[in-house]
Amino acid sequence: MNTSGADAEAGGPAPDCPELGFYGLAGHTDDPRALLDEITVAEEIGLGSVFLSERFDTKDAAALAGAAAATSRTLGIGTAATNPHTRHPLVTATMATTLHRLSRGRYALGLGRGFDVLFDLMGLPRVTSARLEDTVDLLRTLWRGDAVVDHHGPAGDFPYLRRTAEGVDRIPILMVALGERTLDLAGRVADAVVLHTFFTDDTLARAVKTVRDAAEQAGRDPQSVRIWSVLATVDESIPEDLRLRKLTGRLATYLQGYGDVLVRANGWDPQVLHRFREDAEVRAHSGPIDAAPTELLVHIRSLLPDEWLAASATGSAAQCATRIADQFDAGADSVILHGATPSELVPVVAAWRTIRDPARFVSLPANPGRSTP
Repeated sequence: MNTSGADAEAGGPAPDCPELGFYGLAGHTDDPRALLDEITVAEEIGLGSVFLSERFDTKDAAALAGAAAATSRTLGIGTAATNPHTRHPLVTATMATTLHRLSRGRYALGLGRGFDVLFDLMGLPRVTSARLEDTVDLLRTLWRGDAVVDHHGPAGDFPYLRRTAEGVDRIPILMVALGERTLDLAGRVADAVVLHTFFTDDTLARAVKTVRDAAEQAGRDPQSVRIWSVLATVDESIPEDLRLRKLTGRLATYLQGYGDVLVRANGWDPQVLHRFREDAEVRAHSGPIDAAPTELLVHIRSLLPDEWLAASATGSAAQCATRIADQFDAGADSVILHGATPSELVPVVAAWRTIRDPARFVSLPANPGRSTP
């Protein structure tokens, strides 16, 4: 029996808090099966979506999203993100079609630029805005059931591409965006945008405006693009050494990889970034800092201004809930509570329920890439 895209979107029970998401297996893990327990708890406490970042170790986006689709009933599922050129476009289209139908329409494909240095080492080209946009066009053509014939563009040269699956699949595309150019591109072509952790509230407001302005200039409804803020959320019930890893370690890892872009986006002092990068202990450490020994994290904490780490949700559960509200006040449609597992988020979500306005979020669908049902 053929299952068309329309059939796949029959839907199911709605999550209690569709406006909230979390990252599955946040950070490093050697045990991807832990995701299954995270999904169980997430649905029990009413979280709306699980986001799955991809690393070239035990975090393959397709495998994790398949597990999430098979074990969840209400959660939206989004890759945030995979890269447009680590899989052939037809393979990516097939992956997304499978996950879309497996989840009955709860899946959104997330694309991002990734790390230039890593792609240099892998022998892959760096990802440009043109490549992202061309990939989006190719995927949507394939999901409509149309063929791609004699294509020559930034995404590559393809004589003939066509899915064997029948039907039309309305699969939303998320775009993970940090810099101005990617925000503008997302507003023009994406269904939803996932912003970046450690955005200040002012930066978040500017990013929202950039996305919505770009959508309007492209002739789209600016409100049709769902914007997800990403808020590092580490409340005081989490042990101190783990809080250090989830905040200082996480921010320092970003500063390692693309600190210039994050510092520029927030208007932070680039000299602080320079001193961090030139620090002898930082330079001597190999690998991501969020996996570093506690002693190094304590040292790195002394290098980073309080202001930089304040772009997060910390303190009591009630204080964290207030910081969630700040994200909506700055213009976000939804918030990813980043860095904590659903079990760790239990008190924060409970506190959020006491101040949230249910009417504000009642029309949000489970699928994280959609702004309306």
